[in-house]
Amino acid sequence: MEYVSTRGGTGAVDFEGALFSGYAPDGGLFMPQHIPVLDGDTLRRWSCLTYTELVKELCSLFITAELIPRSTLNDLIDKAFSRFRHKDVIHLSRLKDGLNVLELWHGVTYAFKDLSLSCTGQFLQYFLEKKQKYVNILVGTSGDTGSSAIEGVRGQKNVDIFVLLPKGLCTQIQELQMTTVIEDNVHVFAAHGNSDEIDEPIKELFADVDFACKYNLMSLNSVNWSRIMVQIAHHFYAYFQCAPSLDTTPLPVVEIVVPTGGGGNITAGCIARKMGLPVRLVAVVNSNDIIHRTVQHGDFSLSECVKATLASAMDIQEPYNMERILWLLSDSDSHLTKMLMERFSISKSLKLPEDLHRKLSETLCSCSASDEDIVQAMQRCWEENHYLLCPHSAVAAHYHYSQRNSTPRCCLAPASAAKFQDALLQAGLVPQLPPEITALMSMEARSIPLERGQKWARVLREQIEATAQRR
Repeated sequence: MEYVSTRGGTGAVDFEGALFSGYAPDGGLFMPQHIPVLDGDTLRRWSCLTYTELVKELCSLFITAELIPRSTLNDLIDKAFSRFRHKDVIHLSRLKDGLNVLELWHGVTYAFKDLSLSCTGQFLQYFLEKKQKYVNILVGTSGDTGSSAIEGVRGQKNVDIFVLLPKGLCTQIQELQMTTVIEDNVHVFAAHGNSDEIDEPIKELFADVDFACKYNLMSLNSVNWSRIMVQIAHHFYAYFQCAPSLDTTPLPVVEIVVPTGGGGNITAGCIARKMGLPVRLVAVVNSNDIIHRTVQHGDFSLSECVKATLASAMDIQEPYNMERILWLLSDSDSHLTKMLMERFSISKSLKLPEDLHRKLSETLCSCSASDEDIVQAMQRCWEENHYLLCPHSAVAAHYHYSQRNSTPRCCLAPASAAKFQDALLQAGLVPQLPPEITALMSMEARSIPLERGQKWARVLREQIEATAQRR
């Protein structure tokens, strides 16, 4: 299994090479050269597996035994999930009115990113110890990625992690989950800008190939293939939990509703579909609706500004994983993908070619939810089930409540409602805080400010250089 750039300008790499990269050297994103296709018998056999077993099976398709022997891979994944609070790692809640909510948030930081980042942290540590290597990890976060990435590598002696968060634009709890981790290898920057703006200095540093190589830069954002790979398992598990029967031919279709920001989870769904999983994918977004407009009209263009919404982790205008989806749907046409993404990079406006838009709209449905829609979905779910949804999960529930058909459907729930007190209060609901989150309020916090007008890339560069000199 080899990985190639979506833009075709760099040689193929193995899983280790893809893991230790951020963006590919040509600015693209790594994807498997070939997507394995599973037959109906394999799907029926896998339907009896636990979530952890599904992750192991899927990862073994994308990581060769020469790189990580299968028994070692199994051990790494078991270790990754050992800190999760639920015995099954993830859990499906079957609620009234056919609402199925797949809780992906039973990890340390109460967010779905714990699933992929705990595994990725184990894979990373395995190779670092084997090769006696040291890396600097750069992460931009709109809320949950930063804390999950920190938890995956905190205290590790051969890793430093540099996290940029948008000051005041994620919840207090999300921010504290990052700034209260007092470890020598954790460096948190509070930037006075939005999620798209904090991605810019990170892209700039990765684009400086000499600097990136000298300091072994890598990313744990969902530009990293390992994140996408683990997230494919969400879709298989959701399908097996919600399919009415696997005794029929062809297998039944299940609709999977995916709250979407940077597009990692929906990309994983597209790959699962390409592997033969019979799912209908629905990308649900908030008022920052670039993916919705792209699916509906082929209009991959920025709005005037990022809108602050209750579903703050999805307040993103440049969903970088759309590049992977366009590459996938264009039959791995790296020339076309490169041309389209370079055009978008310059003008921030792109009209998809008609054939590519048709393939996209055949692969994805989409829906956009306002803050009012989010609040109403949170309220209805509580009234009918005494079940609290986070605002991102409520975007998916809003779509479910708007449908009149009886299609089997699963809504992915990316975070616990406990992380979003303000949204709950706005919906007239009472937050239920676990003790681990309450304790954050009294802990020491530290971060490095990044003010508007500063050259953020230069500040980051200097911090990375200074950290390397102390090693």
